[in-house]
Amino acid sequence: MFLIARVTTPIRITLIAACLVGLSGCHVLTPMPIQHGPIHVAPELAAMNDTPIEFGRPIPWLDTAGWIWGVPDKLLLWDRRISRHRFTEPTVEAAVEYMQANRLGHVKVRMNQYAPIADLHRLRNNKTVSWPCRYTFGLLSVGGEALLPGRLIGGDHYNPFTQTVHLYSDVPAIALHELAHAKDFSQRTQIGWYSIGYAVFPVWAESIASRDVMDYLYRRADRDGLIEANRILYPAFGTYVGSTLGGLVPEHASPIYYATVIAGRLNGRMLSRHVDEHLEEYQRFYQ
Repeated sequence: MFLIARVTTPIRITLIAACLVGLSGCHVLTPMPIQHGPIHVAPELAAMNDTPIEFGRPIPWLDTAGWIWGVPDKLLLWDRRISRHRFTEPTVEAAVEYMQANRLGHVKVRMNQYAPIADLHRLRNNKTVSWPCRYTFGLLSVGGEALLPGRLIGGDHYNPFTQTVHLYSDVPAIALHELAHAKDFSQRTQIGWYSIGYAVFPVWAESIASRDVMDYLYRRADRDGLIEANRILYPAFGTYVGSTLGGLVPEHASPIYYATVIAGRLNGRMLSRHVDEHLEEYQRFYQ
């Protein structure tokens, strides 16, 4: 007991980081599909979603500023496509195919598009969320998107109050992950309260979305997609784990945060080295 009491906080941080790194090669995000259940869709919202995917008009100076603003995120995930603010065919195709495979025709995907007025209309028509949640937390979410436009500062995310995916990164794995959130949230009977719970403790919902993406890619035997997902989704998941753990030790939040991101990156790289073995195992045990 005395020896444990003498262990200082920096040493505890080191031990945590060492344990996290020691998990490298483990399937923390084990493939697990979000089971297909009833999709909760407001008829009013579905009626106005004649174009599920929309693109923002190119504005070179703004998109260049957004690319520069996103440099820290590019370094964090070590991918220049983060906050790229323009899209190539693989990312668009990945989004379309996932939406078709998972009954997400009611979801709006805004690719580098700033449209707060249109999202206010979507908020008003999204009757799957109770009006108290829509006109409090929902208004705050749309207001935040209007005042802090992702068109400039990036930040790929899904807004359950408007059932809208906002994408700024040209990375198929990120598009799939955000759409997996839409799949998850759309099957919840209490979408508003689930959204509030996500804001408080996001790790659970983040793992659900990433595990669904992994399952989706394994089912398609998409080797390149799995390598990318391992490389991107594991350190991204580490950011949420690090933020949660850092909240327990605020004075050492930054070292914990970066330790979990590094651990996630190492884990993803280790898994990618054995992706062919994992694909074979998946075919044998999961199907």
